Parts: sequence; C-alpha cells; structure tokens
Amino acid sequence: MPFYLGRKAIRKVPGTVIKAAPIPKPEITEGFGSREKAGQICKDAGFTSALLVTDETLFGLGLHEKVAQSLRDSGIKFGIFHSINSEPTVDIVEAGRQAAVNCGVDCVIALGGGSVLDSSKIIAAGAKHPHLPISHYLQKFVIADGGTLPMINIPSTAGTGAECTVGAVVKNDQGTKSSTVIIGLDVAHVILDSELLINAPKSVTTWCAVDALSHGMEGLLADVSSSDEDIFKSRECVRLVIENLPVLLDDPQNIEARQATLLAAHYGGNAINTQLAGYVHAFAHSIGALYHIPHGKAIAWCLVPIMEAQENERYNELAELAVHCGVADGDDAPETASDKMILAIKDLLEKCGLEQGCGPLKVTDYDTLTDMINADSINYSPSRTLTDSEIRMLLDQIRRGY
Repeated sequence: MPFYLGRKAIRKVPGTVIKAAPIPKPEITEGFGSREKAGQICKDAGFTSALLVTDETLFGLGLHEKVAQSLRDSGIKFGIFHSINSEPTVDIVEAGRQAAVNCGVDCVIALGGGSVLDSSKIIAAGAKHPHLPISHYLQKFVIADGGTLPMINIPSTAGTGAECTVGAVVKNDQGTKSSTVIIGLDVAHVILDSELLINAPKSVTTWCAVDALSHGMEGLLADVSSSDEDIFKSRECVRLVIENLPVLLDDPQNIEARQATLLAAHYGGNAINTQLAGYVHAFAHSIGALYHIPHGKAIAWCLVPIMEAQENERYNELAELAVHCGVADGDDAPETASDKMILAIKDLLEKCGLEQGCGPLKVTDYDTLTDMINADSINYSPSRTLTDSEIRMLLDQIRRGY
C-alpha cells in the first residue's frame, strides 16, 4: 500500500516534467521514394558531410543506395555505417560514433527501424561531444550541452515513431537494455518514404501499426495538459491506423495506405514526446519482456482491457476521439460514443487476427509482473493509479481475452 500511495502521489510528475523539456520540431518530407531527396535536404540546410547509419539488412538489400546517390548528386561527402543490428550494444554505438568523428561529419542520416534510429541519436550526441564515453548517454536523462549533431531520420517501419522521439534504448555494458532521454536532441528533418514499407511482412505491418495506434490512444488518455495541436495529432494517429490498416491487410501494395500509416506512426511519436504513454505500455513492456513477445503484439493483447479500465475517467476524451474517427456521431452521449470507440478497436484487432487471450501469460507470474508493471508505470502520467489487485485482475483479463 505505501508504494501504491507513493505512485499515486507522483502520478502527474512525469507529465509535468516533459512540458519543461525541449522536443524536436523537424521539417517533414513525405512520399514514395522520397529518401532520394536527402542530399538536397542536406545541401539546403548547409550540411557538407554526413554519416549514413543503417542496419545490416537494409544495407544488404541496397535500400540505402537512393540516399547515397542523392548525397553524391548534391556534392555531400559521406560515410556509411551499417553495423547496427536488432539489439545494438554500447560497442556498436561507439563504433558508429568513431565513424562520425573520423569522417568529420556535420550531420547524421539514420535509415532504419527503432534500433537504427535510437543508436543514431546516441551517435549524434556522442560525435558532438567525443570526449564523453558512450555510457554517459545511457543515464535516465542526459542533457546534451550545445545539442547534438543535426539528424535527418528516415524510418523503415511505421510503428515506433522513433524518428522524432527523444528517447533511445541500447544494451549497456552489462548486456541489459538501458533507456535514456536525450535533452537537446536535434532532429532537423524527417523523411517518410512508403517505398521502404511496401514489402514489409504482414505481421510487421500489423503489429507496428497497432503500436502506433496505442501511442496516440494513450496520449489522449494520459493526465497531461496538451495543446490543441498535440491532441489533433494523437487523434489523427488513431484515425489513420483504423482507416488504413484494414486496407493494407487486403492490399499490402497500397502506397497511399502505407504513407498514411507512416504519418500515423510519426504522430504517435509526437504523443510520446508531449503526452507520454501509460498502462498499456507498462503492461506490454512487462509481458513482452517476461515471455519474449513482440512489442506490438503484446500491445494488442493489452489495449482493450486497459482502455476499458480507464474509460470512466476518460469518457469525454474517448467520445471526442470516436467522433473524430467517424465511429460515433456528435449527438451520441459520451458514454455511448466511448463504447463505440472501444468496439472499433476490438473490431480492428479481430481483423488483424489477434488470438483471444494471451496464451503465454501464466497466473503464477502475476506477482512478478505486478512488480514490473508498477516500476514501469512510474514513467507515465495515467488517468489514475492502479492498485496491485486491479493490475492482477487486468492480467487475468488479458490472459483470458476480452
């Protein structure tokens, strides 16, 4: 009980803190094949030398080449660092930093998914301050004095929104994942190129989009003071996924729908920066870590039960979202519209083929998971603080299905 009271007492603190932290306000370039504009973007910004960071897979497929050619065409000197993998370590990030320093670059171009984007943030910070060890950037919060090298970020998945978020996760020297928030991160430009997604496997498309949707949804449910612009972006994040993910399930080559989910993910990243996540992520992080479940699928199992648990505190927010998404009428009572919003999410998850109930979840692990969820939830400002018994009830609901 004392821990519950402590969490309840500080519930609004994370939401207050993020309002004081500067966040990137990048320019955005969109469109199929738009990464070929990277060189001109560099030239227009006055950059003269770039480090192109990508992963082994994208490099092997040659998906970096349009960026590289655009740099050549624009007279931008560049080096390529393609050693990022799905679990980047301090050593890998240090090698990337050294590549940036050795090339004398004045910007970093990140092409890839969350691992590449997160690693590149630390590379951009570390290259600006080469006298500091990479471990310095694995603190919970780190201030990059004088900022970082400017970044041009090109996401290859439509889920995390990591191209604009100030957080990063890499493995520390002990081999465990370490998360950091880089205050002063300079993201100058984001390129949303649907060509990078056109051949994505169905599972990647599905669960990345659900993850993006959850960012917008949780931003609206959080007890955080939000601007009209941030509220609009979070609502658009949800609407774009609800409308376009079913299209992609039937027609994976649909360029317009691919482009829409990229924008949804970007808006979801804005929600993380300005409104934070919440209990959906606290549950999904914990369940995913314990049972090695992909993040987006863990999110999908947790989304509806936890939305329903917060519905009483957020009828108006959910009702306004439902009207924005076209699943309720403006004349509906808030409770009715809110129920329609949750039903629309249920329908979407059924179209995605989500199994009823999280099979790996075990009752014998509830105590361990409760502790993990409590620890993770301290990072957010949810609409209310859950007791241990409420967490166990929700775990039971997630295990059995809604």
